[in-house]
Amino acid sequence: MPLDLSTLRARQAADLNAAHAGSDAETVLRAALAEGDVALTSSFGADSVVLLHMLSRVAPATPVLFLETGMLFPETLAYQRGVAERLGLADVRTVRPDPEDLFLHDPEGDLHGRDPDLCCTLRKVRPLERALAGFDGWITGRKRVQGGARADLPVFEAEGQHLKVNPLATWSGADLAAYMDAHDLPRHPLVERGYPSIGCAPCTAKVAPGEDPRAGRWRGREKTECGIHFAGGVAVRPDGTIANGGR
Repeated sequence: MPLDLSTLRARQAADLNAAHAGSDAETVLRAALAEGDVALTSSFGADSVVLLHMLSRVAPATPVLFLETGMLFPETLAYQRGVAERLGLADVRTVRPDPEDLFLHDPEGDLHGRDPDLCCTLRKVRPLERALAGFDGWITGRKRVQGGARADLPVFEAEGQHLKVNPLATWSGADLAAYMDAHDLPRHPLVERGYPSIGCAPCTAKVAPGEDPRAGRWRGREKTECGIHFAGGVAVRPDGTIANGGR
């Protein structure tokens, strides 16, 4: 019996993890781009410019999917435009929520306070699912140092029918800062104001010294992720073994 695509993606991720154990981020990025039609997703947040800069050097015409939820900080929107222009990214695609979804479920724009999980589903998860249709894989900027559910993040993983690649998985905050300094890359203006992790304005708060960098996301709630990184499917552990049933 032929294997379904989800299982094939899981095996593909396991093979790539084995082949690229110890590879640097740019090598991982090149390997990801060789695996078919692949897009990079970017929030244009606190340290997004690192991976975007790598992409601009390797393959600047690669599609970059930017989730514009309608609730981002004005500073993020301005930063997105400036970084894309400076790096010469040729195919930045702004991905927005379905207006009908918002009309039906969030006509007053206050869903984030009533049901933040549903808000993220409407404004991030569903739009990204639509945007990824037709792609074989996607590249993210997630890192183990971000903690929580990301602490054991593999470099290559399978999520449903997509290959998912995290070239910066092993990078530390110091690695990111050193790269930005070495290439004179612009910082997101909100970082120096106390926002080391930046999402939608209503659900992002400042972080005190010594706190986890993501402590300001959905502060006061148990929620720690928007949901785009936890779709169903077959997961691959960091050691390359397959964990049936997903995460």
